[in-house]
Amino acid sequence: MSDEKTVRKKIFGFSSNVFYTGIVSFLTDISTKMVYSVMPMFLMSIGASKTSLSLIEGVAESTASLLKAFSGYWSDKIGKNKPFMLVGYGLSTVVMPLYATVVTPVQMLFYRFAERVGKGIRTAPRDSLVAGSVEQHETGKSFGLHKAMDNSGAILGPLLAFFILSLKPDSFRFIFLLAAIPGILGIIVLIFGIKEAKKKKESLLQKFEFRNFPKRFYLFLAIIFIFTLGNSTDALLIVKANEVGVKVTFIPLVYLISSIISVALAIPFGSLSDRIDREKLLIAGFLIYAMVYFGFGFTGNIRIIIVLFALYGVYSALTDGVQKALVSDLVDKNKKGTGLGMYNALLGITLLPASLIAGLLYDKINSSIPFYFGAITAVLSALLMVVFVVTKPKNR
Repeated sequence: MSDEKTVRKKIFGFSSNVFYTGIVSFLTDISTKMVYSVMPMFLMSIGASKTSLSLIEGVAESTASLLKAFSGYWSDKIGKNKPFMLVGYGLSTVVMPLYATVVTPVQMLFYRFAERVGKGIRTAPRDSLVAGSVEQHETGKSFGLHKAMDNSGAILGPLLAFFILSLKPDSFRFIFLLAAIPGILGIIVLIFGIKEAKKKKESLLQKFEFRNFPKRFYLFLAIIFIFTLGNSTDALLIVKANEVGVKVTFIPLVYLISSIISVALAIPFGSLSDRIDREKLLIAGFLIYAMVYFGFGFTGNIRIIIVLFALYGVYSALTDGVQKALVSDLVDKNKKGTGLGMYNALLGITLLPASLIAGLLYDKINSSIPFYFGAITAVLSALLMVVFVVTKPKNR
């Protein structure tokens, strides 16, 4: 066990902190994915273009992501994670029903930014709590559980949205109001279920210095930057599906296909990453992503689009939790929150140029080019990960 005082109780073979954090993410993702699965259609119904749609997502994610690095560092400094989680999840839950009042894209940008601020505050401390509540050989499995729970919410959320739209088409605002309920339940679980993974005072991070992080950590961040530059908002995948003939009512169902696949594979892939090099799974994930994006650019067939959404779920299971586990491996114990915060901040900040590039290519050239661009950056990232593996020190 690490030098942190962690909760030893196990639930279904997982730390109680990991389990309840997964429940919180499950409930929160029901809320956010109810909204997210219909938001592109809602925004276009009030006059948003593809470029403005990408801009809203990019600005909201990128600017709020600066908080991920700060909150991660601050949680390492004071040795506490739960307060940041309470503030972050609470803010997102408060903002959710306010989407129902939106009448212009600019208003949506403001609310999306506020909701993403909540995510920026909570993400790195939450990931640090997970990493600090488990044994080293269970890191991948634990992040895999979190990803599976997260995506389980991403399944139920779009299903609820589909059910509501089936009963009453275009009832976007009612969906936004209803989405607040699971968010509130998540706050309750957080308050009563999660215990602080306290750290010894002498082990707390005293000062942030870039030189105190290993070179391989920065090399990995550079690879993630290149990959994320071609990984624009998923909203464009939804728009593409609609343009090839998927009706608005069925968009949430198509979107959740990837979540179902990811839920089924997240824990097995996470556990596998505890036994073999995590980098090898990331290489496979990047290559599958390249196939998916090339397919989105090439096809106009609904059936192929559905298959591509399924493959997108495989990519997600191979990479999301595994990347966090690898970051946790690369940094020292008292810097996990900071390292994970820098990683999460990079993802969010890079989404702004990525989304702008994709949106402009979509609007100004054609709908295929942004997907081809994403495929190219994914292949390049896979090649760089091969170099990352080849240059890995023998003693690691």
